[in-house]
Amino acid sequence: MAFTWSAALETGHITIDSQHKELVKAVNDLLTACKDGQGADKVNATLNFLVSYTKRHFGEEEKLQEKSSYPDLPNHRKLHEGFVKVVADLSTELKQTGPTPIAINKIVRNIGDWLVNHIQKEDAKIAAHIKKMGQ
Repeated sequence: MAFTWSAALETGHITIDSQHKELVKAVNDLLTACKDGQGADKVNATLNFLVSYTKRHFGEEEKLQEKSSYPDLPNHRKLHEGFVKVVADLSTELKQTGPTPIAINKIVRNIGDWLVNHIQKEDAKIAAHIKKMGQ
């Protein structure tokens, strides 16, 4: 199952939306690498990109929250930390077992679905707050 970028995922903040598009693409690239049997090197390279880009994006998003005095930053940061752990755990699993159907299902549920839900619920609130603050 690939994830499709749509207006439903747009927060209205250009930087956040641009980075979210990259994250959705990275999840799709990982799913494709796993499902098409592109080999461990390709799966690991794609997963490594997803891990590093996620950390970069979360760091930049949290800086925007700090700058705009976003009141729910501590909770949002915990959500990010939890996701980074899930991705790290899945990375370890993929390196040990390869892209099994169970691992692919975890990518969809625990990474893709989480990301879509997070963008629509949590990140939309951040973008609205930043806009309200005039930034």
